[in-house]
Parts: sequence; C-alpha cells; structure tokens
Amino acid sequence: MSMPCDMLVFGGTGDLALHKLLPALYHLHRENRLPSTMRIIGISRKLLPRERYIELAERHCRAKIEKKDFLDSTWLNFSERLDYLSMDASQTADFSRLTNILKSNPQNGCIYYLATAPHLFESIAANLARNGLAGSNTRIVIEKPIGHSLQSALSINVAIGEAFSEEQVFRIDHYLGKETVQNLMALRFANALFEPVWRAAHIDHVQISVNETIGVENRGAYYDQAGAMRDMLQNHLLQLLCLVAMEAPVRFDADSVRNEKVKILQALRPISGLDVQDKTVRGQYGNGYIAGHSVPAYYFEKDVDSDSDTETFVAVEVEIDNWRWTGVPFYLRTGKRLAKKTSEIIIQFKPVPHSLFSDSQANHLLIRLQPEERISIELMAKTPGKGMRLEPVELEINLAKAFQDNRRWEAYERLLLDVIENDSTLFMRRDEVEAAWHWVDPILRGWQQHYQRPRPYPAGSNGPELAHSLLEKNGCSWH
Repeated sequence: MSMPCDMLVFGGTGDLALHKLLPALYHLHRENRLPSTMRIIGISRKLLPRERYIELAERHCRAKIEKKDFLDSTWLNFSERLDYLSMDASQTADFSRLTNILKSNPQNGCIYYLATAPHLFESIAANLARNGLAGSNTRIVIEKPIGHSLQSALSINVAIGEAFSEEQVFRIDHYLGKETVQNLMALRFANALFEPVWRAAHIDHVQISVNETIGVENRGAYYDQAGAMRDMLQNHLLQLLCLVAMEAPVRFDADSVRNEKVKILQALRPISGLDVQDKTVRGQYGNGYIAGHSVPAYYFEKDVDSDSDTETFVAVEVEIDNWRWTGVPFYLRTGKRLAKKTSEIIIQFKPVPHSLFSDSQANHLLIRLQPEERISIELMAKTPGKGMRLEPVELEINLAKAFQDNRRWEAYERLLLDVIENDSTLFMRRDEVEAAWHWVDPILRGWQQHYQRPRPYPAGSNGPELAHSLLEKNGCSWH
C-alpha cells in the first residue's frame, strides 16, 4: 500500500544517489507517480547548503536523463522536493537533527535508503531505532553487497531486524528491476509453449553471463576486498538463476515468489574443498586493448594492491538437486575488461531424438538483458532451392519495437516505486540472502585453502582460457 512519505537517502552525494536514484525519482515525479507531499532528503557528511546540493543534483540528472525528457519547468518543480542534511551517519548525536527535520512533516512516513558503504548499515539502523525513527510507518532499503560472508550477512540482518520488521526491509538488487528479467517470468509462466519443455528431459544446459568491458573505475578500494564472486555472482547471477529455475509460484505476490527462489538456492549442490578446482575458474585481467585503446592491468588500478589476488572474473558450473533440474548444468560467468559488454541467458535445448538431417542443430533460447533487451529463439529451417539443406533461423521478440509507444523504465524507477507502494516481490528476503551466502562461502574457503590464484587474462579477451574447459568437458562452449 502506498503511503505519504519522505525519502531520506544516506550517501546522498555518492555515485548511486546522483547517477541512479535522483534521475529515477525525477522520472517518477514527471509521471506523477510520487506522493504529492514527498520530500527527498540527501544525507552525507559533506558540508553543502541546500542550493548547492540542488545544483549538484541538477548537473548529474541532466547528464543521465535524455534531453527530450529533461524539462526545465519539470526540474524546477521536482527540485522543490529536494533538501539536504549534512551529518555523520555513524554518530548517534547527529540523528537528533534528523529528528527535527522529520517533525516538520509529521503526517509523512519515512523511507530510508542506505546508499552507503555496507559497514554503515548496522550503525544507521541502530541509530534510527535509538532515536525513535523506525516506527511502523517507515521502510528501509539496503543495497548489495549485504555482507562479505555468511557470518557478516547474518550480523547485518540481525542488526536490521532489531530495528525493523522483515516487512519493512527492502534488500534491493537492481537486476530484478530490469524489464527483460521480469519478462522472463512472463515467458515462463504465461505461455503454455515453454512449460512442457522447461526441464531436464529437454534442456541440455543453461548459460548465464554478465560481461563488462569496464574495469573497477573508482571502486578499487571496495572491489579489491570483494572481487567478482561477492560483487556479482553471489547476488545478480544467483538471482537470475533462481528466476530461470524456480517452480511456478502459487500466486504472483512477494512471499509466493520468494518462497520458490529460496527453494532453488537451498537445492544448489555444494562446491567445497577440491571441488573448486573442477567446478570454478577465477581470473584477473592484465594489460590489454579494448576498442583499440590500451588499458592497464587490474593491479595498476587506483586503490588496488599491487600484489592483489582478487578475481575480476569468475565462472562456475552449478547443479541443482531437484526433480526438474537434476543432470542439467548451469554455467555462470561474469567478468570485467572483457571483449564485449553483454548480459544474457542461454537456454540450450537438447537435439531432436533422431535427426533426419545431417546439418541439423539443437535449438536455443536467448534472453538478453543488455546492451539491448530482446528475446529470441533459434530454429532450424530449410534454405530455398533444391535439396534439404538446413540453416538456423532466429525468431526474435524485439521488446523495444513491440512497445515502442511506451518509455522503457530504468530498473531503479520500478524498484523505487515498489518501495513506495510497499511491494517487495522484486526484493530479496532475509533467508534468500543467507541461503546464497551459505552456498558461496565454501567456494571462497576452497579458494583460500587450496591457494587457487586467479588465472591471468588479457583485457579485451573473453576471459581465462581455462573457463572454456568447464563447458568443453561436456561437449559445449560459451555462447
């Protein structure tokens, strides 16, 4: 249920707030989706007057929003919602000033968005509760990474749970707000065509890849402590895996959907000890070229240890021990400084039981999240002319063309509106986060115990050569 509310963004001068949250809130304001009395209050330690913060917000929003959508009159109206508070979120005493600001709009509830470093989550939640700011008319949004291990995730969840009920907590993964990710659920559960074949009897394997051409940018200090496993695979890729593999929920609501996702995470076959050598590949990019430009090795990046053994690439062979998926490998892959930016899911079907044609190939379904959003299936068809020569033909659903009269929402627009409307379907529940870490932790320990250093790969390549062996041993290759 939507409520009159204020949104308080801790980390209000950071990249997430300026590049993602404020542009998303501007779009929601432009489409009259925000409560009329809603204030947006940026919070950070920087000493800025309100006018300077609005100038900062405008500069970044103009850079991120298409010119046709950024209207001066709309911005002027939107900026009246904006306010700013300079405070140290780790200091209890500073929260009394926040209390005074909120008292000026007592009829509104509060949404606290923690766009901060994860180590501040616990102290912010405790300080909000200590100052009477965590009542039933409040909600709290926390960004990944939620911890760096199972133990730290439990610690954060306990601290958040002592201040807020589970129904008030929104653990956000922006991948779940992407249009094509949600279309995956529509594809599976609204079309009778796929359900009979969405199982081990007909699917050979599944590939989920999130590949980036960028390096660590200005996140070196964080990334060198996290790596590709914690930064991407533990959350984004496992969430995509859940949506591909989950059973149909009883109904499309928050608990029903998340119940099915948790079942998948609990069914993941453990990878531990020496298994990490056969089932996982770590990599770290070296010097190379991307789009004709020379790029430095990871250990030359700002704020990165020169002898770092942090992985910038990880590939994992995953198995799900349940009735639907036993025997079907899921290959997950993510990395930085790769040849091409793409996020996609490949459903590789098994070949026909008996092929009449020597050049026949097995079908596959492609679900691409970026750079363009599309769904396509590759079928075999006869080429024109004499004889039965077959070639693969792609049948494509171009979502942008199919709904060209509708503006494509960014993930954060949808997810922020869900928070305002108290819809947690696309957010992670506490047991989901903990189940993911329960599976990931043994892999991290296995890497340490067997000193599996990252395999080097040139920037601009497709990752370490060893990553191909994960699929080749089963007669497959990366898409």
